[in-house]
Amino acid sequence: MDHEAILALYDRQLRLGARPDGPGTRVERDGPVVRQSGPAHAWNGILWSGLDETDADAVIAEQIDRFTALGRAFEWKVYGHDRPADLARRLLAAGFTADDRETLMVAEAATLPLAVELPEGVELVPVTDAAGVRRVTEVHDRAFGGDSSAIGRRLLDQLATTPDTVAAVLAMADDEPVSAARLELYPGTDFAGLWGGGTVESWRGKGLYRALVAFRTRIAVERGHRFVQVDAADTSRPILKRLGFVPLTTTTPYVYVP
Repeated sequence: MDHEAILALYDRQLRLGARPDGPGTRVERDGPVVRQSGPAHAWNGILWSGLDETDADAVIAEQIDRFTALGRAFEWKVYGHDRPADLARRLLAAGFTADDRETLMVAEAATLPLAVELPEGVELVPVTDAAGVRRVTEVHDRAFGGDSSAIGRRLLDQLATTPDTVAAVLAMADDEPVSAARLELYPGTDFAGLWGGGTVESWRGKGLYRALVAFRTRIAVERGHRFVQVDAADTSRPILKRLGFVPLTTTTPYVYVP
């Protein structure tokens, strides 16, 4: 696998060539940045930037002004290969707060294990309606802590307006949702993205994460996507590496709240 070529393809297709990911959102290409803006529950932020030491601070200030005028908190998604090298320091100085750094990992979908192996008594159920989305947010709240309602609203938007761009799944133990994940499909690109992958504490270590990766990867292959990518937390990176994923770079969200 040519890491540099795949990273360049990822940047070109999913960052520079990004498309709106829900109703009411729009992607704007404004000089050295590509950004998305939309409703408060949508993802608002900077998808790509091509800055250097001479313009970085001014462009950062312009984005703060733009999103503040909209009344929106927003995220600047900084990748390890973005420039200038001190972009993160400049964002912090401008009032952003850093979330946890993750690792962008990629694998060729057709080479990954596709067999879905589940613990006894567990079945996978596709999410297609509001009741299923409520269970997804319930699992995420239990697995990750915090409030996942915005994720639920975005998923509802996608299922209602662009169902070909998302596939979500629940692992059910009897009538209890114990794990949930979604697959973001980017039509016209080589990539599909694995997101979520949350399992409630009492069901961890039983193979559900691997099963959800395999289930979603099969869909990606069926839809004609060559690669699957994950923004991997430290806890999931070793599992993904064993499955065949390789790291390309890091990614860190920097969040600005007006």
